Amino acid sequence: MKTNSLRAWLLAVRPYSFGATSTPIIVASALAWSDGSFHWLPALLCLLFALLMQCTANLVNDLCDFQKGADSPERLGPDRAFAKGYITLRAMKWGIAAFTVAGAAVGLTLLHYGGWELLLVGAACILFAYLYTAGPWPLAYHGLGDVAVILFFGVVPVGFTYYILAHDWTWEVTLAGLACGLVIDTMLMVNNFRDRVEDAASGKRTIVVCLGAGVGRWGYFALGTTATLLCLAFALFGRWGAALLPLLYWVLFFFTWRKMVRIDHGEELNVCLGETARNLTLFGVLLTVGLLLG
Repeated sequence: MKTNSLRAWLLAVRPYSFGATSTPIIVASALAWSDGSFHWLPALLCLLFALLMQCTANLVNDLCDFQKGADSPERLGPDRAFAKGYITLRAMKWGIAAFTVAGAAVGLTLLHYGGWELLLVGAACILFAYLYTAGPWPLAYHGLGDVAVILFFGVVPVGFTYYILAHDWTWEVTLAGLACGLVIDTMLMVNNFRDRVEDAASGKRTIVVCLGAGVGRWGYFALGTTATLLCLAFALFGRWGAALLPLLYWVLFFFTWRKMVRIDHGEELNVCLGETARNLTLFGVLLTVGLLLG
């Protein structure tokens, strides 16, 4: 692959992760639509901001994991652009800066729709993009990656997208945010389960490294199952579609979990990673459709 080519940058920003980024925005938009508060332009801006922050976080992760020794030549997961030498250090730093500035610019336009309090939210999102794997105390290296994902891929994007669209925050918003965050964290859990030996050797103290492989197996199951059970609570608000449709997600999720347990270790777990990405996208579609049905 040619150095600093378009293919290299596509590998670095990881388009396969965009489903996890867009799902919370789409779910929040469906909630706003069902409540009569949807507006397409701020919703689109929220999606663009989220995608730019995701690209920033992925590039920072690509660079810092290599520098910290977490992305070794024996890496079991998908290739990383910087570790493979497809992007130079100078270009990577410029790329991180460009995506950060672009994300901040889009975020500033959202102040028109939500108010100056969104400055703090935007700043927190930018900090998360960096501090997840960068800085003197990276969250992902101290067992806090899962908490960060649940917050910044669930509660924060769902909650504040709805807030921008409807100027409100309800229990249903919190419920949807937690459910999305838990489902999206299954991606991180299967990654950490696969990489537990490599992570331990490099000093990356994920929750699986700290508490053992059993936490990875059952933690994955608990995340997807709890998210599905949380959706059942939508029935309390008369949203039966949102309560019942995610049960279809759980069926596929269960079979992926069984496969993950059976494979247990090695590169073959990338099959479960792919299925997990498919499952969380399905979850987002089912929850969105359920919310639109009312």
